[in-house]
Amino acid sequence: LVALGVVLRFLDEHQVHWTFEDTLSQIGLGYPFLFALGFASTRVRWVALVVVLAGYWLLFALYPAPGPGYDYAAVNVPEGWVHHFPGFAAHWNLNANAAWAFDRWFINLFPGGDGFIGNPEGYSTLSFIPTLGTMILGLIAGQWLSRPEDRGHLALSRLVIAGALCIVTGLVLHVSGMCPSVKKLWTPSWTLFSGGWCLFTMAAFHFINDMLGWNRWGYPLRVIGANSILIYVMIHLAECYFTPDHKLYFGGPPFDAFGREFQQLLYGGTLVAIMWGILWVLYRRRIFLRI
Repeated sequence: LVALGVVLRFLDEHQVHWTFEDTLSQIGLGYPFLFALGFASTRVRWVALVVVLAGYWLLFALYPAPGPGYDYAAVNVPEGWVHHFPGFAAHWNLNANAAWAFDRWFINLFPGGDGFIGNPEGYSTLSFIPTLGTMILGLIAGQWLSRPEDRGHLALSRLVIAGALCIVTGLVLHVSGMCPSVKKLWTPSWTLFSGGWCLFTMAAFHFINDMLGWNRWGYPLRVIGANSILIYVMIHLAECYFTPDHKLYFGGPPFDAFGREFQQLLYGGTLVAIMWGILWVLYRRRIFLRI
């Protein structure tokens, strides 16, 4: 997973970029720890979640916050960036935090990494640590749904309660300024906030599909989920090779039928339909690519 994530980051480039912020790389870096937690009890998993998120928060909190004269332009922060945090939350400012400092050292150890000064969007290698928190929430939820004796109202109530606690805790951390909710940094508050909505979504699917028995509507989603790694790779390929500046681009006048403002929507919809069709054929033939 880590290697595949690295490959997908330089598909449209002429050299390898040893960066590890791709989703697959992040999952791969955290998975050995998650695998170990798969043999632990639910209580240990909750404790591990708290330790992971609290420890990552402490790493940022202890790293010196940028001062008033901090040269953001020198660390690849886009010109005119207006999303800097004041006060204590400044510990999480773009390319002025602990994860950025780690990558300034780590990525420059690899061939071709000389001169790395910061990701302009704030993505970092160490984000796999709070991402592991998201994975732990998924592990806990999966356990609740996998045991027959827990399914039904018990699993539903657990998912809803856990989801509500995660969302509220994430919001409190953000509003209080203790830990801003930033998706691209995958801050602990964002881990809890987004994880809470994931738990709510799983609760809804469990209620609709398992408890009410309404399953047919989810068929298109099952086709995608059965080959989730493949569709992720296909999307990256589409972003690299089916763009207007590439020879494989097949857009143009046919997609202008409803005006140029709808061209990209129609072109993107066509790509999605083609990719789903490929997945459907594989699904019918029971061919599943897994890592």
